[in-house]
Amino acid sequence: MSLSLLLTSAIAAGTENETDAPKIRVDFEDESLIAAQESANLKICTQNLAAIGEALQTYEKEHDNFPEWLSELHPKYLTNTSSLICPADEDQGVPILPYDTDPNLPVSYNYDCDPVYYQQWLKEERHVYNDANPIVRCPHHANPDSDSTFVSELYLNLSFSNTIYLSEGNWRKDPIGMYGNLEAAIAGYERALQLVPEDPNFFNFYPELIRLYVRAEQVKDAENLIDTFKSIMKPHDEDIMRFRDYFTLLEMLRACNKHQEALQLCENLEKTEQKNPWLKSLYREFAVTHEELGNIELADTYFDKYDSKREMIGKPAPDFSAIGIDGNPISLKDYSGKVVLLYFWATWCGPCIGNMPIVKKVYDTNRDFGFDVIGINRDTEESDMSEYLNVCSLPWRQIFDGKDGPLKKLYRVSGMPSKWLIDKDGNIISHNFRSTELNKLVRNIVNESK
Repeated sequence: MSLSLLLTSAIAAGTENETDAPKIRVDFEDESLIAAQESANLKICTQNLAAIGEALQTYEKEHDNFPEWLSELHPKYLTNTSSLICPADEDQGVPILPYDTDPNLPVSYNYDCDPVYYQQWLKEERHVYNDANPIVRCPHHANPDSDSTFVSELYLNLSFSNTIYLSEGNWRKDPIGMYGNLEAAIAGYERALQLVPEDPNFFNFYPELIRLYVRAEQVKDAENLIDTFKSIMKPHDEDIMRFRDYFTLLEMLRACNKHQEALQLCENLEKTEQKNPWLKSLYREFAVTHEELGNIELADTYFDKYDSKREMIGKPAPDFSAIGIDGNPISLKDYSGKVVLLYFWATWCGPCIGNMPIVKKVYDTNRDFGFDVIGINRDTEESDMSEYLNVCSLPWRQIFDGKDGPLKKLYRVSGMPSKWLIDKDGNIISHNFRSTELNKLVRNIVNESK
C-alpha cells in the first residue's frame, strides 16, 4: 500500500471550527503497513504536530513571521512542552550533538524556519508549493520497507497548510505525499510551473511532473512538457548552467521512457564537450540510462568512468600515517581487526554536519562490537574545525587534512561527505552509501566476522 494513498481524515484538535483543524493523511489502524507500537507513536506524534501547527499559525498571524525556534511557542502559544517530543524519539528531544538545535527546550522535530531563512527562500518556496511543503518534520518513524535498525527515511510532515502527512525523506520527490493523491499532485506541480517556468531553482518540477504524467498515463502531456523545457533551457550559458539544464532534460527523457533519445543526447554531448569539467558527470547519465535499459555491462563500464573509486572496492584500503589533532600519530594499521569508517567532512559542508548525528549514533551503538571512526577534516582553516569540535565533542580521533591534503588525494575524494567503510581485514567494503544505510552495513560486517 502506498504511503501517499493513506486514509484522509480530519481531527478537531481542540479547535471549535473543524474547517480550521489540521488535515490528517495517516491511517493509524493499518497494522499491515505499520506495526502496532509505531501506529500508536504516529497517532501521538500527529497530535503533537497538530498542536504545533495551530501554535505556529497563531504566532504568524500576530508577528507576520515565524519564530526562530519551536521552543519560542511556549508558553503563550503552546502550553504543553510534551507536544515537542515524539514518543518514537529514543533521545526524547535531547540532541545527539549540540549543533544548530533548539537552545531552550528538548525538541524532537526538525524545524528550519528562522525569520532570515524564511524571508530569503522559504517564503518563495511556500508560495510555489501552495503551502503544501513542510514547515516541521519528524524523522523518528520506522519505514516498513526498510530493514535499517534505527535510521529510516520515513517522515511525518506538518505543512504550511496545516496538513499532516507521511512522505519519504526527500519530500520534493514525493508530490503525491504532499498533495494527497495523483490528481492533486499533478495540479499542484502544474500550478507551480506556471509561477516559475524559467527559474532554475525550481527545475526539479519538470522531471517530477513527467513522472506524474506517466503514472497517470498522460503521455501527450509528458511529451509537451519536454518540448516546453527544451524551449526555455539555456544550453549556451556558462558551463555549469549548460550541463545542469542538459541533465534535467536527460532525467525527463528517461522518466518518459525515451531512453534512446537520452542516449543520443549523451553521445552528442560527449562529442562536443570533451574539455568540459562536467563531462565526467555525463558518464553517470550514460550509466543510469543503460542501467534502466537493462544493459548492465555497459552501465558498469560508464559507472567506472564516472567513479574511478569503484575499482578500489574489495581491495585493501590505502594505509596512511598522519598526526591527529591531539598531536599523536595515527595510521590505518592502528585499527587492524576493527570495522572502520573514514569520514571526510568539513564545516562548510551542510550534509557533512547534518549526517554527523547519524554517524555518532552508529558509533555509540556498535563501538563495543569493534567499530570505530576516523574523522578527516577538509576545512581551509583548522580553526573552523576546532570551533565546531569545541561545540560538538566527538569521541573518535580526527585528522586535519585541509582543502587539498594528501589523504584527499590518496582516497580520490571529490564530493563531500566522503564515507569509506573498511572491514576487519582492512578491505574497502563501500564508499558510495547513504548515511542512513551505515548502521545496516556495519552490523552486516560485524555479524559476518563472528
